[in-house]
Amino acid sequence: MNRRPIPIGWRSGLLMAVASVAGLAMFVWPLFWPAAPSSIQHASDAPFVFVVLLPVLVLLVLAQLADGGIDAKALAMLGVLSAVNAALRPLSSGVAGVEMVLFLLIVAGRVFGPGFGFALGCASIFGSALLTAGIGPWMPFQMLAAAWVGLGAGLLPQRLGRRPIRGAAEIGLLVVFGVIAAYLFGVLMNMWFWPYIMGPGSGEQSGLSYIAGGPIVENLRRFGWFTLISSTAVWDTGRAITNAIALIVLGPGVLKVLRRAAVKANFDVDGHAGTRVA
Repeated sequence: MNRRPIPIGWRSGLLMAVASVAGLAMFVWPLFWPAAPSSIQHASDAPFVFVVLLPVLVLLVLAQLADGGIDAKALAMLGVLSAVNAALRPLSSGVAGVEMVLFLLIVAGRVFGPGFGFALGCASIFGSALLTAGIGPWMPFQMLAAAWVGLGAGLLPQRLGRRPIRGAAEIGLLVVFGVIAAYLFGVLMNMWFWPYIMGPGSGEQSGLSYIAGGPIVENLRRFGWFTLISSTAVWDTGRAITNAIALIVLGPGVLKVLRRAAVKANFDVDGHAGTRVA
């Protein structure tokens, strides 16, 4: 069979949709409502995002259990991959955008599905923050951005017509997604702090600063220039190149290992015990 070993049910789909809409609102609300200078770097709303995000992650796992899409073996796989990704993050220093966090999210989301990818993104960043003492107002936003990468990888098409997408075609698809995800991840992580680091008083004449209560189009134009100059040309491009190289070199082997693990674990596909996947 060519379906994902951990399918997504309506409960988990609804939870991810609600969390994603609420999370996106937390990223972009300064475009629609003037951001006060006192709320610099989301210090006031980041704890709220974190408090909401953790129960959503727990509820997502419970919803997957209720839908019959995840079991104890799948939870163990989630824990193992979260630990591996949390360890990979400090080992790949991130200098010039070289980091391996998104690579594992992409291949795991591809193999195990969008719900697993979403949960893995949240858990990986949370575990990494605990491991490196990197807890701060940026963490819940990183968790959301990483969760969306895993979710997107899980939503990529599995078939082209009646033929499954495998081999070089699959790696090509993942490379394209990995490059796009690298840039979108950078854009999101710039948006979370841009209204405050480039807020009122930073010099509107520069054309890069946030205008509190200003027109959305004008603020988006300024943000576009800011993110292009500050990260897209260097950090995000480095992340995109890292994703592409890792997916080309390591992707086929890791995909094979994860799919073999899914078969060995005898993950459920349709809610019926004992159904294997190929």
